[in-house]
Amino acid sequence: MMYLRQRKEVKAVGVPEDFPAQEENEKLDNKSAAGHGHRRFWKILSFTVGGAVALCVGLLTSVYLATLHENDLWFSNIKEVEREISFRTECGLYYSYYKQMLQAPTLTQGFRGLVYDNKTESMRTINILQRMNVYQEVFLSILYRSLPIQKYLEPVYFYIYTLFGLQAVYVMALYTTSWLLSGTWLSGLLAALWYVTNRIDTTRVEFTIPLRENWALPFFAIQIAAVTYFLRPNLQALSQRLALLAVFMSTFLFSLTWQFNQFLTLLQALALFTLESLDVLPAAKAMWLYGIQTACLVLVCILQFFNSMILGSLLISFNLSVVIARKLQKNLKSGALLARVGKLVLHSLVVLCLTLLLNGCVKKTLNLKSDEHIFKFLKAKFGFGATRDFDANLYLCEEAFGLLPFSTFQRLSDTLLFYAYVFVLLVTVTAAFVVAFQNLRGCGRQQQGKMEVHTVDLTPDTAYNLMHTIVFGLLALSTMRMKYLWTSHMCVFASFGVCSREVWGLLLKCVRLHSPRRVSPAPCPSSFDDLSCACHARSSAVVSQISVIRYAVPTLTLLYLSYKFWPGMMGELSELREFYDPDTVELMDWINSNTPRRAVFAGSMQLLAGVKLCTGRTLTNHPHYEDSSLRERTRAVYQIYAKRAPEDVHALLRSFGADYVILEDSVCFERRHRRGCRLRDLLDVANGHVMDGPGENDPDLKPAKHPRFCEEIKRNLPPYTTHFTRVFQNKTFHVYKLSGSK
Repeated sequence: MMYLRQRKEVKAVGVPEDFPAQEENEKLDNKSAAGHGHRRFWKILSFTVGGAVALCVGLLTSVYLATLHENDLWFSNIKEVEREISFRTECGLYYSYYKQMLQAPTLTQGFRGLVYDNKTESMRTINILQRMNVYQEVFLSILYRSLPIQKYLEPVYFYIYTLFGLQAVYVMALYTTSWLLSGTWLSGLLAALWYVTNRIDTTRVEFTIPLRENWALPFFAIQIAAVTYFLRPNLQALSQRLALLAVFMSTFLFSLTWQFNQFLTLLQALALFTLESLDVLPAAKAMWLYGIQTACLVLVCILQFFNSMILGSLLISFNLSVVIARKLQKNLKSGALLARVGKLVLHSLVVLCLTLLLNGCVKKTLNLKSDEHIFKFLKAKFGFGATRDFDANLYLCEEAFGLLPFSTFQRLSDTLLFYAYVFVLLVTVTAAFVVAFQNLRGCGRQQQGKMEVHTVDLTPDTAYNLMHTIVFGLLALSTMRMKYLWTSHMCVFASFGVCSREVWGLLLKCVRLHSPRRVSPAPCPSSFDDLSCACHARSSAVVSQISVIRYAVPTLTLLYLSYKFWPGMMGELSELREFYDPDTVELMDWINSNTPRRAVFAGSMQLLAGVKLCTGRTLTNHPHYEDSSLRERTRAVYQIYAKRAPEDVHALLRSFGADYVILEDSVCFERRHRRGCRLRDLLDVANGHVMDGPGENDPDLKPAKHPRFCEEIKRNLPPYTTHFTRVFQNKTFHVYKLSGSK
């Protein structure tokens, strides 16, 4: 806070009473110079120690997660096919392109094989680099082939070690953000320890290694740290340019590595728009960030051969609308309170309407439907009408896309994270409301000529992180799968708050616990008048109290976490398990030994990703669901689990060139989901058929004319044996060859 003091009068040099004051000033100047050098030394030492701690914590987290992965699967001892099977569902699909690039005779042929791929979707040539975010696999394969490490490190280890190395970067970025906000690296250490002790809710990298979010989130964390630094007040021009470069690079890499980047950066843009509208964030800096978001997404769009999902992005439409609306509406931040509120409401409506108009025009002009299933899902999830849409219900019935369970908060509370987070959130939200109200009233944070000791302030970097945690918190509460975006930042925000001068200072002022007499203040400089000296003594006392609290609370928390969770973490590292899935291994071995290399397989999305990785066979469908034609194809293939005639199923599968179909008992007789959410139920409802088992059905649903295909085919009756011949079976899988196949 800034204080005003009176000018010192110029007095005659020869007055003898002035000699003691001059001597005192000289002593104070000498002490000030010595104190400055002392502070500079401690600042350098703190930066060095803090940086070393950040590096150590990041590396230790990486090693810890890699060890858990090894101990859980005995990854170093199992066969190659078992290692590949451990990459479940879409993870296996992404890893298969890394493997494909390594197996190609040359890098050029490998790259061409991705651009003109005819094995991922049968009877169709697609551009994998356009459809999916697999540039990271391409880069790693080039790096592995270029480095002289083939004799010492297997390709799969090079891949997983890279991902675990990115976890070190992730933790260091979280550490840095907390450090930047609080001003002490102790806060970063607490954030890192909270991240590790809440591992179940902050990351799932050890069992879903190739998942896109495990590539993208470290870069997103770097971006948040860079944005936090960029929004600090009074930055020098060079520092601003370096911060913007870091924001650009991290945003670009984040956008390149995850297909859902545009939705997350849209939430980020909404947070920036809110803060800038309330005059908490400088408009010029917000415009820079809008521009970087848009430029990165356009660049990724070009690299992905003009991916349709990016072309129809809401983010680009929103950012353009913000710029247009700002040009159309000027003087938004002038006038009385009600006038300003009215202008902001109108401004928000203009931006919303422009966004929907631009996005609708682009999608209609280019006939874009790639993200249609996401909006259907959101519409059904938030109660805007029931739906029988198969794609929307497929997401709605998955636990990962449901509400965040209450057990999450119980686990977060065990580590004190949730309690600290709620405390910091309440204090900062209160401050944000006060600051926003002051700004809307047109009041300055500091009024000249007055000593406003109790004025509330909120720096732009703190305000941005507050909005970030609120927005992504709401996202996590509504969709459990997105909790990893929130819980990691929760560690940052909570640790910043318990180490923050501003948070503790505001709290102490609110409850009036500070007293200038409790701690002896530093000597008052002789140049201060009586009023300034009183304020100096008062602020020195408060600062001393805050310093004690802001270091004592995190230190005690660190000791508590170490005492409570260290034995459990050591116990986890000592638990040894082994990968065991003999049925899937037997299936993959049979496919490799008994089917042609050009054979086409149909089945569930999750299983077929493993088939492609382990055998290299062609698929009818796969788990990367961001394509409208693929979604239609998947619904057609899934009729193998519906109540359809054998000749109809045969015709559908042959229309996609399928030679073999794999039926899974775990899908046909599914019990994991409740009635109405089993895959067979979703298919029955989509087909207009009554669901199996006791329970209610919609009145317009009718009994099917045919029995369920996946059950009836096992009876080997003539209508089925005419079109399908069983060629393999075990306790889990049944493989049938289609008549007329090659």
